[in-house]
Amino acid sequence: MKVDILGISVHPDDIELSASGTVLKHVDQGYTVGIIDLTQGELGTRGTAEIRLQEAANSAKILGLTFRENLGLKDGFFEINESTIFPIVRSIRQYQPSIVIANALKDRHPDHGRAAELVRRAIFIAGLLKVETKQNGVIQPKWRPKTVFHYIQDNLLHPDLVVDITPFAEKKMQSIRAFKSQFYDPNSKEPESPISSKEFLEYVQASDKIFGRYIGVKYAEGFNVRRPIGVNDLLRLD
Repeated sequence: MKVDILGISVHPDDIELSASGTVLKHVDQGYTVGIIDLTQGELGTRGTAEIRLQEAANSAKILGLTFRENLGLKDGFFEINESTIFPIVRSIRQYQPSIVIANALKDRHPDHGRAAELVRRAIFIAGLLKVETKQNGVIQPKWRPKTVFHYIQDNLLHPDLVVDITPFAEKKMQSIRAFKSQFYDPNSKEPESPISSKEFLEYVQASDKIFGRYIGVKYAEGFNVRRPIGVNDLLRLD
């Protein structure tokens, strides 16, 4: 099953918070999008791994995803080594995305930047002919996406690319609210966390407004790249 865009997030809800408007926009344009969550977010202050898996499935329906999977890496303790690289390599070769969107290059949460590097390593190895992986006993062909975009998370990094998500801003918030255990709920009896306050969701929208201001729209999402983006026609840029 080939997809146009593969989103990779270290925690369920990372993409919802930072790139779900972009996902919604491209699904609306007819592109196929899938998400792979690397961990179950089991170290989160609120909820459980089982609850978050169900919330991720609920959000997937809102986003219109082609698929959503969880690789079950160890939240907080995964390292960049053969045992964590190869599951991602197999997924990249299975779904053959044209574009990958992945965690922030650097961020407050140490898992985010480490996941960005893990994905970078996996993408490089997925394109090597002499690295063999199998799916259902069949050798997978090598594959390397055209581009990797890193969505911006807690740290408000300066974007290299900004995507207008204005028509999808409210639906983005719906996808975030699908993770009811994690975010603001006045009736929750669970402990407070850095992301459970009402102000945090306001911050998410404020960040989208800041990125929107760069390109003269109401809401946008920002991305970083490791290498320059090539274009064929300067006059077709917004």
